Amino acid sequence: MIFLTMDPELTMMEADESMTKAVEYVIHEFAAVRTGKASPALVENLDVHVRSYGSNMKLKQLAMISTPDARLIRIEPFDSSTLQDIDRAIRESRLGLNGSIEGKVIRLPIPVLSQERREQMVKMIKQMAEEGRVRVRSVRRDTIEVLKKGQKEGLITEDDLHRYEKDTQALTDKSVADIDHHVMTKEKEILTV
Repeated sequence: MIFLTMDPELTMMEADESMTKAVEYVIHEFAAVRTGKASPALVENLDVHVRSYGSNMKLKQLAMISTPDARLIRIEPFDSSTLQDIDRAIRESRLGLNGSIEGKVIRLPIPVLSQERREQMVKMIKQMAEEGRVRVRSVRRDTIEVLKKGQKEGLITEDDLHRYEKDTQALTDKSVADIDHHVMTKEKEILTV
C-alpha cells in the first residue's frame, strides 16, 4: 500500500520498492519451475512443506539440499527421524517427483521433460509473469491515486503531479520490461533440450 506523506519523493520510493518486490516475486516463482535440470530451488522454499515436530516447516529448515549432478537432487535431513515426513511431503507436493530413500538420504531423480510438458511450463511462466505485471500496474494505479489526492489537498502542485505521474509510468515500464526479460530467459531455459 502506498501512502502520501509530506514528501512525494518518499511516495515514489515506496512505489519503486513495491514494483521491485513484484519483479522479485516473479523471479522467485520462476525458480520453482522445472527445466529438466536438478536445482535445490525446486524443493527448498516453494511447494514442499513438511509436517514435522507438530508444525508445517519448509524443507530447507529440516534438511541439507544438494544437486550432485544435473539429474538428481539429494536431500539429507538434519534429524533422520524426519526422513519419512520429508518423503511424504515431496510425494504429496505438486512437483510430481518421487524420491527413493537410501539410508539417511532421499534421492530425487529429475526426469527428462517431453516437448508437450515444456510447452505447458512455458504457458505457466507466462501466466506467472502476467500476475507480476498486474501487481506492478496495481502499484502504479495506487501511487497515482495517492499523488492526485495529495495534489487536491495542496501537498503537491499540478505540475509536480504530472512529473510524478511520468516518473511512476517510467518505473512501471522498467518493471514490466524486467519481468519480460526474465520470461524470455526462463522460456529459453525450458525449451532448451
